[in-house]
Amino acid sequence: MPYYLYGYDPTYIIVLLATIIVSAYAQYHVNSTFKKYSQVGNVKGLNGASAAQQVARFGGAEGVVVQPISGNLTDNFDPRTNVISLSDSVYNNTSIAAVGVAAHEAGHAIQHATGYVPNKIRSALVPVTQIGTRIAFPLILIGALMVRQSTYILLLGIALYSLTFLFQIVTLPVEFNASRRAIKVLDESGMLYPDELDGAQKVLRAAALTYLAAAFTSLLWLLRIVWMVFGRRGNN
Repeated sequence: MPYYLYGYDPTYIIVLLATIIVSAYAQYHVNSTFKKYSQVGNVKGLNGASAAQQVARFGGAEGVVVQPISGNLTDNFDPRTNVISLSDSVYNNTSIAAVGVAAHEAGHAIQHATGYVPNKIRSALVPVTQIGTRIAFPLILIGALMVRQSTYILLLGIALYSLTFLFQIVTLPVEFNASRRAIKVLDESGMLYPDELDGAQKVLRAAALTYLAAAFTSLLWLLRIVWMVFGRRGNN
């Protein structure tokens, strides 16, 4: 029996603590930054819904629908319906934070309208990643429990699990690009003044940290699985 898959494993505690700390810091930073700039209104009184519509139109994304959605920072763009959904704290809010977040989602709409390649790759990875993560661990367990442990099955399981990390890596340029598009339009269109633009950038940079944290934690868990299966097996 592959006892390296069972029992006390200090790497689990180490990786778990690292991911909790990194994720908690990223979430704290984005929440505190959003809260700070949600208390600062923009001079022109532009709310999130109007900002999203104007940024999308300015960037060449026509026919985008902007609608409210419940929750806090649940903002998103659905390319299937061409709909931007803005949370309660963004939709009717005239704060710099709200405008920045709304413009970011409009940036995704612009990516969709212009055929931004990394965005297409991420969309294609969604169903593959969902399926892969469901069957990855069963394959790893089957490969490890076989009388003669199957390296091929183990490798297949790890490869499928690594799709999660790949998805996070592909997500990074998509999110960064959406923010750059948003800030560029807000600047060139004059929707925000320079000092307001600086605040919007800080909000989006804080949000980007959560995606970096997700990629980092995915990498840690992937490395742990590889070491758990092959490193410890080799030592035993």
